[in-house]
Amino acid sequence: MKPNKYKYIETKIYSYKKHVKYSFLKIVFLTIIVFFGTMSCRNFGEKIVEVDFIGQNKQSSETKKIDTAKYLIVVVAAMLSPKETFIYYEDLFNYISQKFKLKIEFKQRPTYNEVNSLLISNEADIAFICSGAYIDIARQVDLLVVPVCDGKPYYQAYIITHKESRIDSFSDFQGKSFAYTDKLSNTGKLYADKCVKDLNQNPAKFFKKSIYSSSHDVSIQMVAKKFVDGASVDGLIFNYMKKYQHKKVENIKIIEKSQYFGIPPIVTSRKMSSVLKEKLKSLFLNMHNDERGKKILDKLLIDKFIVVGDTLYNNIRKNNELLCR
Repeated sequence: MKPNKYKYIETKIYSYKKHVKYSFLKIVFLTIIVFFGTMSCRNFGEKIVEVDFIGQNKQSSETKKIDTAKYLIVVVAAMLSPKETFIYYEDLFNYISQKFKLKIEFKQRPTYNEVNSLLISNEADIAFICSGAYIDIARQVDLLVVPVCDGKPYYQAYIITHKESRIDSFSDFQGKSFAYTDKLSNTGKLYADKCVKDLNQNPAKFFKKSIYSSSHDVSIQMVAKKFVDGASVDGLIFNYMKKYQHKKVENIKIIEKSQYFGIPPIVTSRKMSSVLKEKLKSLFLNMHNDERGKKILDKLLIDKFIVVGDTLYNNIRKNNELLCR
């Protein structure tokens, strides 16, 4: 089989903008160090990757007219930095493409909100999104399937600090620096804010400094390199890095794990035909019974995919409601 063909469209570094509470010089310094230190910083502008797994597409995704009978537009929330996201999902996209003889147009956006916008405006067919982002648009998309990891369709937030830090509980972060992932991220923002709220504190004033890293792997690296005192990250991504990139987490100390939340789902746009939707659902549900599919899932640390009800995400909604009071 010929190697997969894919092309990265030119990207640009995306500034921290108004999220970042550091001074201008610290922002510049931190951005440069994190970018070159990890080689995959998530602070990018629009990131589009056109994936031609069946080897026929030669046109730019910016100039061609998409034939919906031949293309599947997939968007992925920035839970990992751009380079890492593509590496993570490449085999899965290859599998889908060759099973259906469809070309995959793979898109990324800097924020979860922008990913959601693509879905509700019918500019994407299918998306891999964060649980926190899902509850924001649950009534405007269709829940397709969810992964089962380590025997559960659930995941946790990990509150982390550097292993040399004297921080041993969440309350110790008061007056310290902290990395969030995204405003809609359940494990990267909402859970951390709930922890602050449980201490009868104001999330906007609790930390001395806070920053949005835009991806969990960058948050982990910022803690590992002591750029910030702590972060709240997706436990699934932490475990993935521990298995495949263990050196990046060897300086990390987990001080707390959250309750279990409904795992990040795969959703589809309401515009997708019911026939294609059922075919995709069947493909995901049977991957673990297929030799090649099982190998891909094993690499992703996924047992299998299952169908669940929307109530899986009720505890995230409950936490979100508490924050709004």
